[in-house]
Amino acid sequence: MEITDKRIDGGKAFDWGRTSGDYARYRDIYPEIFYQKIVDRGLCTKGQRVLDIGTGTGVLPRNMYRFGADWVGTDISPEQIVQAKQLAEAGKMDIDFQTVSAERLDFPEESFDVITACQCFWYFDHEKVIPTLHRLLKPGGKLLILYMAWLPFEDSIAGQSEALVLRYNPQWTGAGETKHPIGLPAVTHQYFQTEDHEEYEVKIPFTRESWHGRMKACRGVGASLSPAELAAWNSEHNALLKRIAPEQFEILHYAALTVLKKIG
Repeated sequence: MEITDKRIDGGKAFDWGRTSGDYARYRDIYPEIFYQKIVDRGLCTKGQRVLDIGTGTGVLPRNMYRFGADWVGTDISPEQIVQAKQLAEAGKMDIDFQTVSAERLDFPEESFDVITACQCFWYFDHEKVIPTLHRLLKPGGKLLILYMAWLPFEDSIAGQSEALVLRYNPQWTGAGETKHPIGLPAVTHQYFQTEDHEEYEVKIPFTRESWHGRMKACRGVGASLSPAELAAWNSEHNALLKRIAPEQFEILHYAALTVLKKIG
């Protein structure tokens, strides 16, 4: 499904379905500490029903399934949901994945103990979505927002890879990340109060192949470049990595989480 949003990439269209295969293969990279920090806060554990919006290929529910929560995952992209279902089935996981946008969620009122939004919160129409999430949460329920990004100014390989993406897609707004708390739109504070937040650095291991795949599976490349542009980027990025990167290396990232509690 092609998406155009003037807030993102200068309104350049993107479609996660075009990169779902690479997304499934190369973007399941969160380290163990990413999940442990969630569990340490008593979230997404046994006895809780959890909704993961913008689930993509189901990375969060699949990796946290072992902690015993009952998971539902939704995403606007049917191709992403196909990948999520296949991966969950291969892992013998009973997760309910559905193709539906966050703006059209229609579960019964007070259906969930926790709602998670991992790597996707800025895509939503917050004026519509925030009241809906408030309605879907049980009293005292939590909204957990999660994010992880490479740090291009501190990590040379990440910085040079990012610079190449910007040559092909100059309007890409995913560039230039620095460590900071997750931003919240004003409407959030009408329905939720901030309970906790944390930002921390992590080093993620890659090979040349897996880093190339990770970059290709980002919005600025695989989800938005034309076939000809993508072929040229593939060739140039592989050549770049042969020049600047060993076969195995780590990329400096930062991870962030914000826990919001339902008001009322």
